[in-house]
Amino acid sequence: MQWKPNRASHLTLHEQIYDWISTRIQQGEWTIGTILPSQRKLAETLDVNRSTIIQVLDELKANGILETRIGGSTYVSNSSWNLLLQKEQANWHHHIHASIHEANIHTIQLINEYEQNQTIIRLGTGELSPDLLPTTLLEQSFRNLTIQARDISYSEPKGSKKLRIALTEYLRKRGINTSPESILITSGAIQALQLISVGLLEQQSNIFLESPSYLQSIQPFQSAGMRVFPVKRVRQLIEKLQTLKGKKQSLFYCVPTLNNPSGNILSLDERKKLLELCTSLQIPIIEDDVYHELAFVDTPPAMKSLDQAGQVIYIGSVSKTLSPGLRIGWLVAPEPVIHRLADVKMQMDYGSSGFSQQIVAHWLTTDLYEKHLEKLREQLKTRANFVIEILLQYFKEVATWETPIGGFYIWLRFNEPIVNKAFFQQLIKQNVLINPGYLYDPKDFHHIRLSYAYATLEELKEGLQLVLQVVKQKNQ
Repeated sequence: MQWKPNRASHLTLHEQIYDWISTRIQQGEWTIGTILPSQRKLAETLDVNRSTIIQVLDELKANGILETRIGGSTYVSNSSWNLLLQKEQANWHHHIHASIHEANIHTIQLINEYEQNQTIIRLGTGELSPDLLPTTLLEQSFRNLTIQARDISYSEPKGSKKLRIALTEYLRKRGINTSPESILITSGAIQALQLISVGLLEQQSNIFLESPSYLQSIQPFQSAGMRVFPVKRVRQLIEKLQTLKGKKQSLFYCVPTLNNPSGNILSLDERKKLLELCTSLQIPIIEDDVYHELAFVDTPPAMKSLDQAGQVIYIGSVSKTLSPGLRIGWLVAPEPVIHRLADVKMQMDYGSSGFSQQIVAHWLTTDLYEKHLEKLREQLKTRANFVIEILLQYFKEVATWETPIGGFYIWLRFNEPIVNKAFFQQLIKQNVLINPGYLYDPKDFHHIRLSYAYATLEELKEGLQLVLQVVKQKNQ
């Protein structure tokens, strides 16, 4: 055999060897019943690891092209030729599994599926109940808006100028002084993370994040080839940063105000220490601040407002406050960063919805948004108190929790490590959907992210009673 795989090819060694064996069979060089060289011989001849050969042969066997005889020999199967003719069709399963983007965690896939079921009780959903959305006021906004043709055409790369000007005024109330040129409109906060992952970082960059973290439940950085390092305390973060600094690009992601899922708020002192540390090590910070408007108490200033060196990339959104369907978020960063990410975004979607941008600009430049937030915080606080009363009445013997100080969630910790995949699926059978703790920390089998923002009060009570039943069964 003279052929060897080309290591410079865009195809993997596995794909090249699979195609080479298939072609030899298809062209009649290896006829039905032909015994293949041993795994060791193939590996030596093709100059690859034996494990690569084993994987290729296993896939060919699984596809019915090869078989194994008693005694260990591998040979061309009787049905190989017909199967290979069928293989002329596109192998979409192979394309799917070999693609760059990571699949969602299976539990997340199930959550996305079951959330479409109108009969299921959604105890973990991270969005507002339809009853909390300002549907009537939004409908009135459509009628009151004056829109010109250019407002609903493709917007400029950074997004609607009108919206970016409105955001500079709104962010000033958060202590963030910026200009329209340093703001990029995105299709929600998740797109902001995707843009950062592909537009600013090299392969194998280090992403540090608070643990538990929402970022563990989605895949934008992992799909872009980044390495994720959860840290639980500031001291542990310092040790990790100092150990890995200089080896690869690094970045720190945090939700300092109303962390998702824990609901924690970093103190002003903690924010200053983190900013000082990351600035000294030249490690950018992503500040995800999508929940701060929903706090029931006064909160410390945004880390971006303390930033004097352009160290912080700030993310905001109206998905948690106004409407997730509008798909409007924003990034605040130094102009060169915004210019780069705007260019990447134009390659992805050519701009966020013109209609949505005009609506958000209208709400920010009138008193609509502030009045809505005031009412929404009261409604969420009422819901949170309702759930806390249920927990105090029924869950004191099996779980612990902190009274929420804003946002959507109670980080409910069961005394025993029962929150595994089986627990999650057992509750689905009871028509209850939860967000288990292992989505936010793979080793966490104690917590669930309990949301009081979506289900009705009746559903919250019924769903929690069903959760309690399953917990008691597990503890017996």
